[in-house]
Amino acid sequence: MADVRRVGLTGGIATGKSYVRSRFEALSVPTIDADVLARDAVAPGSTGLAAVVKRFGPGVLDSSGGLDRRTLAAIVFADPEARRALEAIIHPVVRTQADAWFRGLDPARHPFALADIPLLFETGGNHDYDAVIVTACDPEEQVRRIVARDHVTDAEARQRVAAQLPIEEKVRRADYVIRTDGTHEETDRQVREIFNQLSNTTS
Repeated sequence: MADVRRVGLTGGIATGKSYVRSRFEALSVPTIDADVLARDAVAPGSTGLAAVVKRFGPGVLDSSGGLDRRTLAAIVFADPEARRALEAIIHPVVRTQADAWFRGLDPARHPFALADIPLLFETGGNHDYDAVIVTACDPEEQVRRIVARDHVTDAEARQRVAAQLPIEEKVRRADYVIRTDGTHEETDRQVREIFNQLSNTTS
């Protein structure tokens, strides 16, 4: 029997990936969130956290000994070399965990499953997937959403957008694109269309 078809969900920061993933979940598609796997990779007591502290120093820990994400974010979004060092620690763990999750799914029940991976293209992980969905919106809308969601300055928000591949490049490389500039209803319609196409492809 064929394996579960692997579909990657990616896009720019604050382009609606989590909402789109929830819509696929509502259609009974198994999903996994790489951000959750990444947090687990640097949980207290993990080898990942030890590696982060070794690379960035104890100043990235909070008072309880856990990772101070805001402090670390300020470092890596301002320094591409630091960001690549962090990715080299976390992404191999995330990839291994995602592989194990896909292998554990029953292809008789699930013709395809979806992994939400923000930096799929940046890390070359897109080659592990049979199809890639990109969520996209106008870059100015990304900035507005980041400021509102993360309570950072406009400059910090733009720095985070600039740290990723331009959204236009991700769209160009996508198999499917979901525009999230509009209403939730418009996004839902696009999700259903792609769900139907992937279901027909895998049937």
